[in-house]
This record gives sequence, C-alpha cells and structure tokens, in this order.
Amino acid sequence: MTRRAAEVRLDALLRTACAVIRERGLANTRTADVAQAAGVSQALVFYHFATKERLLAQAFAYAAEQDLARLDTVVRSSAGPLEKLRRVLKLYAPTGRAKSWGMWIDGWSESLRTPELEKVSRRLDLRWREDLADIIAAGVREGVFTCDDPAGAAWRINALIDGLAVQSAVHDRVITRRQLSDWVRLATARELGLAPEQLDG
Repeated sequence: MTRRAAEVRLDALLRTACAVIRERGLANTRTADVAQAAGVSQALVFYHFATKERLLAQAFAYAAEQDLARLDTVVRSSAGPLEKLRRVLKLYAPTGRAKSWGMWIDGWSESLRTPELEKVSRRLDLRWREDLADIIAAGVREGVFTCDDPAGAAWRINALIDGLAVQSAVHDRVITRRQLSDWVRLATARELGLAPEQLDG
C-alpha cells in the first residue's frame, strides 16, 4: 500500500468510526463494529490504531477538528473583533452550525475513564477558549470591548455555553434554542461591556 493510499484508508476509517460512534456512543463502540461498517478486517483497524482507546481518541479528534477548522476560518478572517465574536458564538453554540455536540458530550464523559481521550479532549477544548480569549483581547485593544480579564471571560462564556449545550442536547425541550441564544448573548455582553443587541447578526 502506498503512503497516499494508506492516508486515504485511514481517513475513511476515521469517518466510519465517527459514524459508528454517533450511532452507538463511545462506550459501546467496538473495533469490530468499525471494521464491519468499513468493510475491512479488524486486524486492519488495529494496524492503524493499535488499541481501541487510540481509535476512539483519534475519531473524537477527527470529528472535533471539523468544528475547529471552521473556527480557524473565523479567526484568520479580516473581520473585526465584534464580527468575529458574533461568528464564533454562532458557530460554537448548539443553535449554530456545530454538529458534533453529542460527540463532544460523550467525549467529556469518557475522558473521566480514558486518559488518551482526556488528553485529546483537553487540547481541543483549550483551542476554543484560547481563540475566544484572543478575539476578546483584540477587541479590548481596539476599544470595542471593555474587559479586564479576556482569558477569564473566555472561560466563563465557554462554561455557560457548554452547560447549556448539555441541557439542550441531553434533556429535550428543557430550554428552547431561543432561550439558549438569548442567555449566551446576555452573558457575553455583560462580560464585554456591550449591549446584547450588538451580538445579533
């Protein structure tokens, strides 16, 4: 197998693993399930990943990286800090385009028991907070936001979104998407000295 063919096969296995995990959950996914769904031998799955834990961690990272790629697009854009903030909130909140909330929640839960998954989860979570903190700091420098602690504000905003996302994803109809969006906008505006309507759009 050429190097390119191996990369294509690995990508296909990761995509298949993500689909199986979304259906069965991380705890209930076996390497045999992924092999069967991909139409390959279980030995090939172990060739690429060595252990079930590594397969799950890499599949989780693969799914999360799709959201992070969209985050990178926002961060690298020429938009100002306020517009970047609007886009990041829309992207990150369950009301936005992020499609992997169920997998994120599942990943956090399994991270309590799987050190390899915890490392991946921590790295990906920190990326969101660091990028949000950078956007806030840029807005403070430009006089768009008022905030003495951009890193702390990013943590608090992310924690609110994470908590509301769990409630929204796990407990159907406990809160509406409109409520979730309004609360995130209100809390973010208070953190950054904005009027909530400035975050509409």
